[in-house]
Parts: sequence; C-alpha cells; structure tokens
Amino acid sequence: ASLLGGAATDVVEKIRQLGERQKKLERELEALKAKLASGATADLGASAVEIGGVKVLAARLEGFDAKALRDAMDRLKQQLGDAVILLAGTQDGKASLVAGVNGSAMGRVKAGELLSHVAGQIGGKGGGRPDLAQGGGEDGPKLVAALEGVLEWIKPHLA
Repeated sequence: ASLLGGAATDVVEKIRQLGERQKKLERELEALKAKLASGATADLGASAVEIGGVKVLAARLEGFDAKALRDAMDRLKQQLGDAVILLAGTQDGKASLVAGVNGSAMGRVKAGELLSHVAGQIGGKGGGRPDLAQGGGEDGPKLVAALEGVLEWIKPHLA
C-alpha cells in the first residue's frame, strides 16, 4: 500500500488506476509510432529506384517493430503504385522484415521469395503470401549488405 501511495483499503483501486493509465500510455505510444512511420514513409518513397516500370525500395528503419513496418508498407504501396518493397525495422540487435509486392510487379516477384532471400543472409527466416511476407533475423553489417543486394536480386525478375 505504501508503494502505491495510499491506504491498504485503496490498493485494489490504485492498481486498477495504474492499469488504466498504462493502457492509455500504450495507446498514445502506438499513435506516436504511427505518426513517425507516416512521416518516414513520405521521405522513403522518393528514394525508390525504377526498374522495368516498377519502383523498387529496400530500407532500414531504426526503432520500427513489425506492426509499424506493416503500416509503413501499406502507405508505401499506396504512394508508389507498381512496386517491390523490402523494409527492415531494427530494435535491440534484432531485425524485423516485411516485403511487399504491388501492382504490375505481382506475378513477376513474390514477396515470400524476396523475404526468404534477405532473411537467409542475416541468420533469419520468414515467409508469407506473394504480395506480403514477414520475417526476421539479426541486425548488423549483414543486414546492410543484404539490403544493398536487393536491387541486384530483383533485376532479373523485372527484366
């Protein structure tokens, strides 16, 4: 009771209030993450490279978890149209990966194959549908190299 700053009879109420406060703070944090992701994706879209009429983007986003990556992927698909996108979110030495394929790139590139290619290089794994795949692995120099190699891996698929 003394830790919660009240009388012993108020302990249950104090714990309930702390639980509500935690939920409120978690909602605020999620809203801020979404806002951050929205701003980051607006800038990212400009760095996409066009190959065979399809925009290709591979990017590392510090501090993005899997949900924030999926939200960013949805926005980038809308922004870029015909696109192949691989996003890597990094936190605490781990990388979350999301690959997406949209528009005319469908049928030419499979998100699951792209994700498996990158995840395999960073000691991870993943999979999913032809249009969206998720996975993970280790953050570090291998992730940087894997992201840099995405364009070369995709070129033959879009030629």
